[in-house]
Amino acid sequence: MNEPLASRIRPRSLDEFVGQQHLVGPGKPLRLAIEQKHVFSFILWGPPGTGKTTLARIYAAAINGEFYELSAVSAGKEDIRKIIRTPSIDGRPRVLFLDEIHRFNKAQQDFLLPFVESGELVLIGATTENPSFEVISALLSRMRVFVLEELKDENMAEIIDRTGFDLSPEAKQWLIEMANGDARQAIGMLENTSNLYDEITIETLKETLQSKFLRYDKKGEEHYNVISAFIKSMRASRPNAAMYYLARMIDAGEDPKFIARRMVIFASEDIGLAQPTALVVANAVFRAVETIGLPECALNLAHGVAYLANAAKDRSSCNAIGAAMEDVKKFGNLPVPMKIRNAPTKLMKDLGYGKDEGKDPEGDLMPEKLRGRKYFEE
Repeated sequence: MNEPLASRIRPRSLDEFVGQQHLVGPGKPLRLAIEQKHVFSFILWGPPGTGKTTLARIYAAAINGEFYELSAVSAGKEDIRKIIRTPSIDGRPRVLFLDEIHRFNKAQQDFLLPFVESGELVLIGATTENPSFEVISALLSRMRVFVLEELKDENMAEIIDRTGFDLSPEAKQWLIEMANGDARQAIGMLENTSNLYDEITIETLKETLQSKFLRYDKKGEEHYNVISAFIKSMRASRPNAAMYYLARMIDAGEDPKFIARRMVIFASEDIGLAQPTALVVANAVFRAVETIGLPECALNLAHGVAYLANAAKDRSSCNAIGAAMEDVKKFGNLPVPMKIRNAPTKLMKDLGYGKDEGKDPEGDLMPEKLRGRKYFEE
């Protein structure tokens, strides 16, 4: 099988690397770590196709490490054990690049912890999701986080030029805009178009985009269409439609924690006070998804979706915080009424902090300018 173009033209050193100058420019942290051969574990957090795998390979080569690459989508504890059991060559560090580390559940991440802590593994995690939410705190505290940015248009143009394909300026610009900072997608588009057509033009690129050759793009239009339909179906109390769109997302490889997070938000935003237990259920679903993972957690998601779709709906708390936030933006930091201010010292008590002078018999605790303001409809 031929090696994919993206792999064939992958940079082998920082001098060949394109983009992420805030990390790999002169004097920047990741460049210094690579140049000084500093051995440590870290996480690369950023959008797809921005150079996470490439940076991991460059770093591993710089420290003369034995490079192992796994995807958290398909890997498990036994794969980690095999790497640990493999004898190290001349004491070289074992570098494990774990793509989509956010797809490892808590138990799997706990399993990694002692190997990272002891130095048996140099772990490089790659993720498109916020590691603060997706990586357990014990593991996160032992790793540094580097944030990657979407590639700029000039970076994308340079990468496209490196493929060696002949494109008109118009076709190149169309490809840059379509890829939206994802170099891997742009390279894949070019490779697939060259395999299907004699010439690479805007028209042939569009034809390729409509074919089945490209991977499911979690940043693409269909992703947003389906998640929107999913939320609207639950909001309309249509459990059958909601279940269908849930199945669509699971089948497309969507991160189940992304789905569960949206359900937690929905429980407060759309159900709220009408059925307060909805938030308990949604949180339990998120926890189950986090602990169990696919494929079994699809059952937990389905359970939660059926409950949320059938629940009574009430947006009063959502509307209330929205209205309160508008007042905060409009009026700024209004003075807190004296009677409810904290008064830990004698001076503050003498100044009237914490003293109720009976001027507000209705007990309105709002700042004076907002007296009588109602965020909840009674």
